[in-house]
Amino acid sequence: MSTPGAALKAARPRAVAALRRFSGDLDTAEDAFQDAAEQALLKWPEDGLPDNPTGWLIQVGRNRLIDQARRGRFQTELNEDPVTDAEDDDPKRLDDDVLRLIFTCCHPAINEQAQLALTLKIIAGLSTRDLALAFLTPVRTMEQRIARAKQKIREAGIPFALPPERDLPERLSAVLATIYLIFNQGYSARKDGVADPRTCEEAIWLARLLRRLYPSHEELAGLLALMLLQHARHPARVRDDTLIALDEQDRSLWRTDLLTEGTTLIKHTLARKAPGPYQTQAAIAALHGEAQTAVDTDWHQIAVLYAILEEQLPNPVVTLNRAVAILHAGDPETANALLQQLEAEHADRMQHYVPFLAARAHALHSIAGNHSDAATTYIRAAIEASDNPEERRFLEGRIEVYRNE
Repeated sequence: MSTPGAALKAARPRAVAALRRFSGDLDTAEDAFQDAAEQALLKWPEDGLPDNPTGWLIQVGRNRLIDQARRGRFQTELNEDPVTDAEDDDPKRLDDDVLRLIFTCCHPAINEQAQLALTLKIIAGLSTRDLALAFLTPVRTMEQRIARAKQKIREAGIPFALPPERDLPERLSAVLATIYLIFNQGYSARKDGVADPRTCEEAIWLARLLRRLYPSHEELAGLLALMLLQHARHPARVRDDTLIALDEQDRSLWRTDLLTEGTTLIKHTLARKAPGPYQTQAAIAALHGEAQTAVDTDWHQIAVLYAILEEQLPNPVVTLNRAVAILHAGDPETANALLQQLEAEHADRMQHYVPFLAARAHALHSIAGNHSDAATTYIRAAIEASDNPEERRFLEGRIEVYRNE
């Protein structure tokens, strides 16, 4: 049974978007939603959840706005007749509102970092503190970034609308990046708890909404397939509050419905021969999903796909993943050489980057076995760099594995 908190989180995107359409202002819509949410947290635990939590929140939020308008607190008129539109429970209309809202937040007139922060706050409901942690910035800086983004929307007159066809490539690219960041906020284990599958599902829902509008867009299909394939592993990723490595997961717990949907989608999309980074990442995820056991994983092909991804999306993290694939494919010397190069070229970043430190330890252990003090040193550095209890427990377990192999 859904809890009031979970129901509020699920209803937030549609409710805020509908209130934005009604009020014509993002801050006003957020305030109205917040008031409605506070009333919900008072009433729902006692009265039980309403049949339509989203509609309930929209109606309560609108009533607040109408009351403010009657008392002359609005300088502009509300956008719609509240009598005829008080109960807006048309799913398609609400979903269209969400799409308009995300395109508004991801408008090119807004700084790219601000686009991401604003969308995560409005759509995913992340707190300013969580955003500051995610972007490694002070809370005050994040507050100012979001405030400036909202001010830009007002001053530039950014419309609450879908983009015209001529602007679609640029606009859609920003939206896809934001949706994947929302997904990763839920997929990654965080400092204050376990991964949040509901946030992942919200990102998948947004991608499905976009596909309804743009069914032939290959990279959108690739992103949806990637998220489906990654989310399919969720039931096996955490056990007893410990993060489980991919090669140690109980694959019988993986969701076959999502694996099948994601694999079918990426195969059909790749057949169009317009490959892009999301499609390549989905192809990698599909190879993991097709392997019945970790030993069956086609690491050679995965390494090839990471080399392709490195050309499409050159960055140190992709190179790191290619090195890990090469390591699993049975060539620790080549993998270690790549990792050494990464460490030399990006020392400031890599010396505190947990996946790199763990990979370097694995490579050194694969070369020298349990006699490698360097492997243990890198693992201890990874434990020190991690601020996530699940991750730290996993890394501490690797030390024991290294000692006993």
